[in-house]
Amino acid sequence: MRASATPLLAALTTGVLVLAACGGGDDGPDDAAPSSSSAAPSPSGSVSDPTGAPTGDPTGDPTDAPTDTPTADPPSGPPRAEAIVTGLEAPWGLDFFADGDAILTERDTRRVLRVTPEGEVTELGVVEAAEPTGGGAEDGLLGVALSPTFEDDALVYLYLTTAEDNRVVRTELRGDRLGEDLEVLLDGIPNGFIHDGGRLEFGPDGLLYVSTGESGEPALAQDRDSLGGKVLRLTPDGDPAPGNPFGSPVYSYGHRNVQGLAFDDQGRLWASEFGDQESDELNLIRPGGNYGWPEVEGTGGAPEYVDPLQTWDTDEASPSGLAHADGTLWMAALKGERLWRVRIDGRRAVDPQAFFIGRYGRMRTVAVAPDGALWVTTSNRDGRGTPAADDDQVLRVTP
Repeated sequence: MRASATPLLAALTTGVLVLAACGGGDDGPDDAAPSSSSAAPSPSGSVSDPTGAPTGDPTGDPTDAPTDTPTADPPSGPPRAEAIVTGLEAPWGLDFFADGDAILTERDTRRVLRVTPEGEVTELGVVEAAEPTGGGAEDGLLGVALSPTFEDDALVYLYLTTAEDNRVVRTELRGDRLGEDLEVLLDGIPNGFIHDGGRLEFGPDGLLYVSTGESGEPALAQDRDSLGGKVLRLTPDGDPAPGNPFGSPVYSYGHRNVQGLAFDDQGRLWASEFGDQESDELNLIRPGGNYGWPEVEGTGGAPEYVDPLQTWDTDEASPSGLAHADGTLWMAALKGERLWRVRIDGRRAVDPQAFFIGRYGRMRTVAVAPDGALWVTTSNRDGRGTPAADDDQVLRVTP
């Protein structure tokens, strides 16, 4: 089914000017340039990886020795993909209801949608409080997460940009309508044309984890009094979680722009992070850890910083969404236009393989559905891609 979508409102000119002044955004140093054209899915919707065998060798070796055995056998063979829904506009946040339907945000239109596995789309509401800049900016209506007790409280958590800041809010979903009243749980997160973070993820501890960017001001990442360039940990009511390392919402710091959070089956938190000129990162998050930006990009080796467990050239990744399934991490790449599969081996991240290279264009978000399939969103109508006729899409990927 093709969802209704408003036309893309802004041109790329503004994005080029601002990015030239502020440095790289979610595509690294060349983020204002359009990506290569992406073809529409075949009529059957089901395709195998057109590039054949998985490719790509990221730079840098894992820094931690294995401490236990892998949690599951690695998947064999390439994944397959089929389109669930087409005609979206810059989908960003994604979470699942218990019945297998998804809740989805569109960054620039500010729409919140419900999508069934059969591709039926229902508009749940428009979040007027979000103020996207457009023109390739990274702000707007971003992450979404359903309450862990959604069946009882019907609460929906959102990450959005206003004229003053980025903030975490929540509201109720009653039937097919999103509440108009937004309860602000945390505000004052720095906002900017680039590096707005935006991922929301409830952990197995029932706490809310929030990724933020340094809004194009690198020094904020090392400032523990700032909420920018951090991974935050909150109670469901928005307070600093008990046991946070600094008595504030800050859980880890020294991040450039984290847009992917995922917990593995041992309860460990992983994060994907945009690099600048050299290295995108996959990190294992430690409470109170300093991940180095802007003093270090990629692997630095200094004892005061936590090194990433894998790094990639920024042309191969510019990672956004991250998901975990059966001992494997799946990472969506924007500028790299591919889906990465990385196996967890103890405390190491090993055997990275890339799929769908260039097939669907920019990949933004990846999440695991209740039935075990991956849902992956494209992001070709975000002002930085070259959209095909069916863009943007939600893909069902069978590992």
